[in-house]
Amino acid sequence: QVQLVESGGGLVQAGGSLRLSCAASGRTFISVAMGWFRQAPGKEREFVAAISGSGGSTKYADSVKGRFTISRDNAKNTVSLQMNGLKPGDTAVYYCAARRGLPREDEAEYEYWGQGTQVTVSS
Repeated sequence: QVQLVESGGGLVQAGGSLRLSCAASGRTFISVAMGWFRQAPGKEREFVAAISGSGGSTKYADSVKGRFTISRDNAKNTVSLQMNGLKPGDTAVYYCAARRGLPREDEAEYEYWGQGTQVTVSS
């Protein structure tokens, strides 16, 4: 069982930066891939980024490549999403998720989810 708690959301102006964090419980953190997803109002939840258990492999949605960076600290059981160059289109609730195995882009393959944190980017 893995429990996830996100933090770091907030309101930022376009062009600004935010860093989201996700704290995970459980002693097997290094064995789970972590992902970030987001859901904007009226839209389906979408993949943002994912990272392997070791941190050696990452994936990004095309819409965030070059602006967002996912990282993890296995000693602290945390995964982070550094978001730079934010745009109003990045406004959404951001969710942290975990799955056993390799990082994936399909939300259906993730077993554990956090409660989400709101990110709002003003123009």
